[in-house]
Amino acid sequence: MKALELLAVDAYYGQSHILHGVSLEVKEGELVALLGRNGAGKTTTLRTAMGLLPPRRGRVVVLGREATHAPPHRIALWGVGYVPEGRRVFPYLTTEENLRLSTGKRPGPFDLKRVYNLFPKLEERRHHLGRQLSGGEQEMLAIARALLLNPRLLLLDEPSQGLAPLVVRHVAEVLKELRQEGVSILLAEQNAHLALSLADRVYVLDDGRVVHAGPATELREDPERVRALTGVRRR
Repeated sequence: MKALELLAVDAYYGQSHILHGVSLEVKEGELVALLGRNGAGKTTTLRTAMGLLPPRRGRVVVLGREATHAPPHRIALWGVGYVPEGRRVFPYLTTEENLRLSTGKRPGPFDLKRVYNLFPKLEERRHHLGRQLSGGEQEMLAIARALLLNPRLLLLDEPSQGLAPLVVRHVAEVLKELRQEGVSILLAEQNAHLALSLADRVYVLDDGRVVHAGPATELREDPERVRALTGVRRR
């Protein structure tokens, strides 16, 4: 079964046409990268998959269920975790209070102990308010919060943005572990080097259209082609 399918999706913000016939898929247990410059439509694609922006045309199928007009809370209960750009942690709740909001929603292997093992820094900072955490700690918190839903499909929007290289490497190791455990992942990233080092397959968006789709190996050793497709350098 496919974890996610977008089929000829058109999405709008008001009268602004953002996605133009976007089709992509994530197979079960697969990590798929979604690349493109700022404004290419990556965030809109993830928001559409999560039910936050219903498509004007086309279909969304999540974990074998018709999700085109399903509300986000229902999609989450089906087994989809979403890590938005900008982290969106609750600033006046502690780290642990942020996490407890997600616990117990779905059965599975992820509980507080497990996410603290994945992100020891969060356990150290469990009594600190969300606004007192560094950017890297907030990103870890956002990922951990999504994992506590025990997702079968994880949608991540620019998880490396603004993070120190050491934190980026930690996040990459966590994503590798999740894929090995069978979690399907759609990773939207501008950091092409990170995304291509992790991905099985890759889609590239430009102006809301898919301009490239194929195995990540095709682009992994071809930085000039990556730059031509995305308009950004691998870093």
